[in-house]
Amino acid sequence: MKKNCKIGFAGFGEVNTPKDIIVRKCAAALAALQAEEGVEIGAQVFPITDDYPGRDVAAAIDELKKGDFDALVLCIAGWIPTHAVITVAEQFKHLPVVLWGLCGWIEDDGRLVTTADQAGTTALRGTLEALGYTFEYVYDIIGQKTNSRKVADFCTAASAAKRLRCAKLGTMGYRDMRLYGTLCDENQLKRDIGVEIDCFEMLEVVQRAEKVSAADIEQVIEYMKANWHFTSAPSEDALHKTAKWYLAISEICKERNYSGVTLKDVDGMKLLLSFPPAPIFMLLSDRDGLCTVPENDCPGGATQIMLRELTNQCGGYLEFYEFMEDRVLAGVPDFIPAEITEGQTTITPAAFGELSQGLLNVSKVKPGELTMCRLGMKGGKLVLHLLKGEGVPCRRWEEAGWTQPAPQLPALEILLPDVSAFAEKVLGQHYFIAYGDHTAKIKAFCKIQGIEIV
Repeated sequence: MKKNCKIGFAGFGEVNTPKDIIVRKCAAALAALQAEEGVEIGAQVFPITDDYPGRDVAAAIDELKKGDFDALVLCIAGWIPTHAVITVAEQFKHLPVVLWGLCGWIEDDGRLVTTADQAGTTALRGTLEALGYTFEYVYDIIGQKTNSRKVADFCTAASAAKRLRCAKLGTMGYRDMRLYGTLCDENQLKRDIGVEIDCFEMLEVVQRAEKVSAADIEQVIEYMKANWHFTSAPSEDALHKTAKWYLAISEICKERNYSGVTLKDVDGMKLLLSFPPAPIFMLLSDRDGLCTVPENDCPGGATQIMLRELTNQCGGYLEFYEFMEDRVLAGVPDFIPAEITEGQTTITPAAFGELSQGLLNVSKVKPGELTMCRLGMKGGKLVLHLLKGEGVPCRRWEEAGWTQPAPQLPALEILLPDVSAFAEKVLGQHYFIAYGDHTAKIKAFCKIQGIEIV
């Protein structure tokens, strides 16, 4: 479900500037945020002037305090003495702020008319910085489209940051394959991102699975048969195990209000239950709307939840198989969500070594412009690696060790501007993708949270 950001909007103009001009400019800015960017308004007040008794400022504070919002937009529609803006802003200093300077216009005869918007913003920018505000400075330019998108991106990041304070990542077990890159300092992650790590045991899943009703299991099996294309008939045992373990994990996730979940894969379900969990991840993602990543990847799961809150996309994971001169081969050995699938979800029933029959996803990954990122540690600090790329259909490839003909695993070749620069900074094997360019919102989020981008 799309999550909109909610803002407070305060429009300012000097007391001697014609009031109708300030109202017209503020109304147009507000309309752009609502109609073009989909921003929700939690409170609005304009025009706020520097009238000597301070009546406008006092009334604005009272009106804004009645609202509920995640970021405050200080819309400067003309010159305004700094004290009037700061008096309002100080009541909401705990929130991220956008300092947005509007602009003048050109009359039909070529005259430039200005209300000195940037006189107001330039007087305020350094002041907000000196007073310790978390803020973004945005200004419009005469003759160009209003910068409402940049305002909305920062406000979206502020709303996402607020939601992440209550987000939880469930992890069944911990440290699959004794990996190092999937570990995290849970206190640091909670402090810097907001996501809490909540562990549950595979024993609880097994115990709950034994109590799942036959009717519920059959309903999930019917869903799989209706929504997945099988290259050959799967065993009823594989479908039954998928359904019952999915239902058990789903129940835990709903009870504990998880935003995402990661499972002990190789040393857990494969080793102890002899069953690859790929189809379970698919059901958790596609039916329950959960972020999903394998191998107890805690920083990865937190990245995925962050990306979903910022982009309203699932943040599917990919891992790297090969580096080439201008691209990387990124794919998965197990599953992709339906959201990043091109065409129909395609499943191959396959036995993995000594494991019982599993259900391997061999769907195609949608190509397109991508934003990729991952949280990780650098010098004892939590950082985010962020980059853009272009995903193109991959050539025929296979992972060594499969019985021939080897399955064509889901993958993309991702074109990068500088593969060597990426390789020097890579933080782990799992990276998370969103389609389109979302770097502005991600950078805004990191600015709000104080996270370094590498």
